[in-house]
Amino acid sequence: MIQNVLRSIGGVANFGVISICLFFLVFGGALVWACLLRKSHLKHMSRLPLEDGTVQSKGADCHE
Repeated sequence: MIQNVLRSIGGVANFGVISICLFFLVFGGALVWACLLRKSHLKHMSRLPLEDGTVQSKGADCHE
C-alpha cells in the first residue's frame, strides 16, 4: 500500500538526492568552519567552563 502511494507522487526520487546533497553541504560547511577557527579562540573557549570568575576558599563548601 505504501509503495503505491509513493509511486503516485511525482518526483519522489528527487527528494532522496536532494536530502543527500543537503546533508553533505551542511556537513562540509561545518567541517570547513571548524578547520578555519583560530587556535587562540579554541583555547579561550576550552577554558570557559572551568573559569567562573569566583574564587572558592577551602572550607565546608570545597569537596576537593
